[in-house]
Amino acid sequence: MRIVWLVFLGLVAGLVGWAVWGGPPAAAPEPSAPLPAKAMAYVISNKATPRADSIVAFALRQLGTNYCYAGSTPETGFDCSGFVNYVFARHKVPVPHSTALLIDVGRPVPRTQARPGDIVVFTGTAQTATTPGHAGIVLSKPGEPLRFIHSSSARRESGVKISQVEGTDYERRFMQVRRVL
Repeated sequence: MRIVWLVFLGLVAGLVGWAVWGGPPAAAPEPSAPLPAKAMAYVISNKATPRADSIVAFALRQLGTNYCYAGSTPETGFDCSGFVNYVFARHKVPVPHSTALLIDVGRPVPRTQARPGDIVVFTGTAQTATTPGHAGIVLSKPGEPLRFIHSSSARRESGVKISQVEGTDYERRFMQVRRVL
C-alpha cells in the first residue's frame, strides 16, 4: 500500500509542477496593429562555407587532365582560368573564366602570406608582358616555397600539374595572390 501512495503522490507532484512551471502552451496573441509595409527578414544559412582544404583536394583530383584552350571541363580539358573557375564553381565560389578578371577577385594578400586555396596570378610568357596571362590555385602554406596547381599549355608536360614559383620563370612573371575564401 505504501508503494501505491508514493506513486499517487509522485503523480500529483508532477501535475502540480507542470501546471505551475510548464503548463499548457499559451495561444499566440492576436496582432493588434498591422505589420509594417516593408518587413525585413534575416536568413541564417546552415550551409558551411567552402573550405580551402576541400577546394585543394578537389583540384588535386584533376591532376593529369589535358590542356585545352578555353576548356572548362575535365572531359574537354582546361585552360588555366577554366581550371580555376571549374574548381571554385564546384564549391559554389564564383570566379570568372578569364585570367584578366581573376586579378580583381577577392582581395590581394602578400605573397609571403599565400595559403592553400588562394589564387595566384602571373603575366603571360612574353618577356615584356605586364598583364595577367596565367593563374593557378595555391597549395603551399605560409613560410613554404610558393607551390600551385594549374593547367599549363607548356610544350613539356601540358595539362593540370603542380609547379613552384621560386627558382622558375614563374618568379619573374608573378603578379599577385588573391584571396577569395
